[in-house]
Amino acid sequence: MSKPTPISGFPEWTPAQRMIEQFVLDRIRTTFELYGFAPLETRSVEPLDQLLRKGETSKEVYLLRRLQADADGPAGDDALGLHFDLTVPFARYVLENAGKLQFPFRRYQIQKVWRGERPQEGRYREFLQADIDIVDRDTLPAQYEAEMPLVIGDALRSLPIPPVRIQVNNRKICEGFYRGIGLTDAEAALRAVDKLDKIGPAKVTELLAETAGASEAQAKAVLSLAEISAPDASFADAVRALGVSDPLLDEGVAELTAVVETAAAHAPGLCVADLRIARGLDYYTGTVYETQMIGYERFGSICSGGRYDNLASSGNVRFPGVGISIGVTRLLGLLFGAEALAVSRSVPTCVLVAVTAEEDRAASDGVAAALRSRGVPTEVSPSAAKFGKQIRYAERRGIPYVWFPGADGDEVKDIRSGEQVAASAGEWTPPRADLKPLVGPAGTGV
Repeated sequence: MSKPTPISGFPEWTPAQRMIEQFVLDRIRTTFELYGFAPLETRSVEPLDQLLRKGETSKEVYLLRRLQADADGPAGDDALGLHFDLTVPFARYVLENAGKLQFPFRRYQIQKVWRGERPQEGRYREFLQADIDIVDRDTLPAQYEAEMPLVIGDALRSLPIPPVRIQVNNRKICEGFYRGIGLTDAEAALRAVDKLDKIGPAKVTELLAETAGASEAQAKAVLSLAEISAPDASFADAVRALGVSDPLLDEGVAELTAVVETAAAHAPGLCVADLRIARGLDYYTGTVYETQMIGYERFGSICSGGRYDNLASSGNVRFPGVGISIGVTRLLGLLFGAEALAVSRSVPTCVLVAVTAEEDRAASDGVAAALRSRGVPTEVSPSAAKFGKQIRYAERRGIPYVWFPGADGDEVKDIRSGEQVAASAGEWTPPRADLKPLVGPAGTGV
């Protein structure tokens, strides 16, 4: 067998990194549930016509195909693809299960997705997302658009990561403004503005002319709108100063003002109105979000989403929603690459029970069982080697305590300090800081 090589874009964390990931997921899950979101998991595949109907995604979708398809069997596998986000399958789920759900329906979903894009630092082809969405039948109050940043702010503040800033905009502002200056293809203009950070103003100007039919004056106005940014509702005055009028523009300004003011009241400094944020997917219709981690801004957003009114609809019934997604793998990949996170030990084990002799292994197994029954992560030494070798085994594994069974009573040793005390498996408890591995910023001694 030839030596295996990694496949680019499909990360495999070390056990220590995986423990950090599990810690992060537990914190995120806890926050989501505190806000009343219920767990959900959808299938990994969706029909291609559903995956491709919204936004520029055709180059990203992985097809699902059997290696040896039965020519005489039923067709259909070629029409399936792995989902590239969790919003499209969630919208499909809502349509299929609307009769069983209570609206407004709040769900969280932590699941892998796949995108066939070029791998680079913090960007992968297979990655984990943590999503929340709120959907309602027919109408969805705008208050939920203001709630999304608060949930994400709490979730990310619970993690040992750098502070974040959530940039918010409203697609109605952009579309109303473009309509007010005479541009008829708002979606093309939005897709061009969404590339502003990647290709710069000059290239966006060219793209606006090519794809949206913008004149030089119209392109200049579009870029002037995109330049507006403010940590408070003063962005509205800057928009009005551009002298463009349209009812949809006014509606978007009012909705974004409510989002910014709500965030400022509950989490000062968390949100900033940034009118260059457009989000390339076509299904967004209202507030949109992008989140940057301070110090890692050059890598783009680690958490994004927005309001969608038409993604889930059946006949005359619509299910408008708003959602936001944390790119968990993206977030951790950046921090792992910078060696910015650490875990206090590389295994869950708190105690290694030594084995005095192989014929006495049952006694060691009994001690381990007693400790585990009280919630202490414990393993038994793999061999009855000299105690010095068993202690060195614990050191290599990062296990802080070694338990020595004895005919006259047991003892437990903290192999970091060398302190050794008499102990009973039915009573002894390690300090809380040692019970489970601690996760924190690198260099803080976790």
